[in-house]
Amino acid sequence: MLAVIRIRGNAKVRKSIADTLKMLNLNSVNNCVVIPENESYKNMLIEVQNFVTYGEIKKEVFQKLLLKWGRSGNKRIDEKYFRDKKYTVEKFIDDFFEKKIKLKDLRINPVFRLHPPRGGYESIKKPYTLKGSLGYRGEKINKLLERMI
Repeated sequence: MLAVIRIRGNAKVRKSIADTLKMLNLNSVNNCVVIPENESYKNMLIEVQNFVTYGEIKKEVFQKLLLKWGRSGNKRIDEKYFRDKKYTVEKFIDDFFEKKIKLKDLRINPVFRLHPPRGGYESIKKPYTLKGSLGYRGEKINKLLERMI
């Protein structure tokens, strides 16, 4: 699974990029979505790589993200929410990473609205490979998410 975080805003965005960001549910800065790793999503990420950062999310970080920022409607999600749905948090996360269940199956909002990272972004105009914040960062997305949770 890939975690995708929007870094840059709407100023001077081409229509095709704006449409792709909308399809990814990344409507504003510091929004995060978790998507499966497949060819169509990878092509979408290549299109918007100058506005987002992404990488492989670990199950432990996803659990923290889900319990801290997960919402169903306007209500926070906690372990009681999963018990009411006949699930445990760990079982849901395992099934989610194996693509047996989706967030919307339990009526969980697919977008996590995060705080800006503690310590700030490196640079929002340079790719990650050049000491910036944009584009693919692999496993290091987990460190950024920890700073934003």
